[in-house]
Amino acid sequence: MDDQSKPKLSLRTLAAQALGIYEPTTMGLVPPIHAATTFIRDPDNGYRSGHVYGRTDNVTIQHAEDVIAALEGADEALLFGSGMAAATAVFLALEMPTHIVASKVMYWGLRSWLQDIGRYGHSITFVDTARLEDVRQAVKPGQTGLFWIETPSNPLWTVTDIEAVAEIAHASDALLCVDSTVSTPVFTRPLNLGADIVMHSATKYLNGHSDVSAGALAVIQGGSLWSRIKQNRRNQGTVIGPFEAWLLTRGMRTLDVRVRAQATAATFLAEKLVGHPAISDVLYPGLTTHPGHDIAERQMTGGFGGMLSIRIKDGEKVAIETAARVRLWKRATSLGGIESLIEHRSSIEGAGSPCPMDLLRLSVGLEDKDELYSDLVQALRI
Repeated sequence: MDDQSKPKLSLRTLAAQALGIYEPTTMGLVPPIHAATTFIRDPDNGYRSGHVYGRTDNVTIQHAEDVIAALEGADEALLFGSGMAAATAVFLALEMPTHIVASKVMYWGLRSWLQDIGRYGHSITFVDTARLEDVRQAVKPGQTGLFWIETPSNPLWTVTDIEAVAEIAHASDALLCVDSTVSTPVFTRPLNLGADIVMHSATKYLNGHSDVSAGALAVIQGGSLWSRIKQNRRNQGTVIGPFEAWLLTRGMRTLDVRVRAQATAATFLAEKLVGHPAISDVLYPGLTTHPGHDIAERQMTGGFGGMLSIRIKDGEKVAIETAARVRLWKRATSLGGIESLIEHRSSIEGAGSPCPMDLLRLSVGLEDKDELYSDLVQALRI
């Protein structure tokens, strides 16, 4: 059967099947973990197997990369040891000097790193990328080479119009990279909307079990920047390990069912929490009152993600006290796992963070949504 005659599979089937790979010797349904770091040369000194050294040649890692590429509709994907390793790989591969336009609200770890990007010879302008006029005004003709957006953005869940920013970027002869960690390919495929590269902290939803640290990049069409990213990963050795890649593939097999259930529960919680006397605002793209709802509805197909934030009327102290009173929710950093997490975010981000001090970030897991709501209500004492 040639490629043209193969049926087009849904994302759920692609994820669950993990490309249908099995172990050919024993016919084991679950592929093994390939741990070898070096490979035997042929008698003629060649490598007909195509594998030379584990830093770049590992079947288990390549399998996980192929699954991610299929889920994103990409030509190729690369795995790294963490989300930060994947994200910084893009910036470290830029030709110097490059001006960067980036979302003002994004994952604080990357934002902190980018504030010191000048040490690498680049410059950056942080803007509210939900405001397209601000994005246009940030462009420096002949200098701007990369746009970096995170949508929905952590922890305010601001929504950026990917197609519109892609048009601005390409009109400026620049590339667009989208951090789609929260949306996941289940709800958004940025490459189909004009993005050049999509990034994931695969530690989060792609893995989904809070037991893997990983980052991923996927590209629709590789170019010089992508070639440098690949070269740097090979030279710097920032690739993920085989065991972690195997766990990641295992996690991705339930990606579709997990994130759809989490998004359904998040929508339920957001709608129920609106108007609670202890809450001043509920931040969730699925609410019709959210300023980015219309754009989210257009580019997030089938759901609005499993993340929301609530702002506590009586401020930081009460917010922290509220988080301390939960019973089912776990007080922990990170997101996207099967267990529900609550976090007073500004305590983590520290000085200079755009995160309000009265904000609690909620990562909705797979527990019963009514029980999660009841637990929040008992913690939200008036």
